[in-house]
Amino acid sequence: MEQKNKRIVIKVGSAVLREDDVLAVTRLNNLVDLIAKLKKEKNNEVILVSSGAVAAGNTKLNLDRKLILNRQALAAIGQPLLMKFYKKRFREHDLKCAQMLLVEEDFDSRRRSKNARGVMEILLENDIIPILNENDVIANQELLIGDNDQLAARAAYFFGADLLVILSDVDGLYDSNPHENKDAKMRKIVDKIEEYELEMKHTPNSEFATGGIVTKLKAANYVMKKGIPMYLSSGFDLTNAWDFLVDDNHNSGSLFRANIVDNYFL
Repeated sequence: MEQKNKRIVIKVGSAVLREDDVLAVTRLNNLVDLIAKLKKEKNNEVILVSSGAVAAGNTKLNLDRKLILNRQALAAIGQPLLMKFYKKRFREHDLKCAQMLLVEEDFDSRRRSKNARGVMEILLENDIIPILNENDVIANQELLIGDNDQLAARAAYFFGADLLVILSDVDGLYDSNPHENKDAKMRKIVDKIEEYELEMKHTPNSEFATGGIVTKLKAANYVMKKGIPMYLSSGFDLTNAWDFLVDDNHNSGSLFRANIVDNYFL
């Protein structure tokens, strides 16, 4: 029997995608190159969860991002800018991409989640790279309390991924705060997340981010319980992610290993 292609969900955060007042083109280029490598040489199916719509919109219009309607307006401006860039760069690798905007109800409703899965399978079967984001323009609640770490975790489960990868402004999980403790050590392998770690205060490092290390731990906790591992690494320098995903070498970054398998939707 022919082996099934490995399906990977890759999430990249706003802090990675923006540099000062412009999109971080070099980092975006490196991300596209990595995905192209995974598809063409590793024969992986890749689903990209991309933040950055608000940040991209803010490069064209300077609005107070504390106001929810302003953030939604910036998302409306920024989303097509992101997609224009992705389409152009993937085309250089002879790859095509498509956009899917989702909200929490798309996963909570059996009918809507079944429909979303059907669309996803059609895209992947036709070698299209789906690019997911929250539908920030209309989803008040999701924009206020949601984040793409949780969207990526949901997507990994509902779309049957074998691995979730989060590329962030942190390069892994440490045993203490590396900004405060120079002797902090990275936890390369994580088999369990303690409850107190999930209840820590959110500490986003970017003014455009909606989460922090806690949201990544919550995403990891979610997929681990569903039988899916998660890899957390830097999105600023993709060397470690490249080593792990392309060369199968775990030199750095944190791997959250799967434990309990939930077959409810299988």
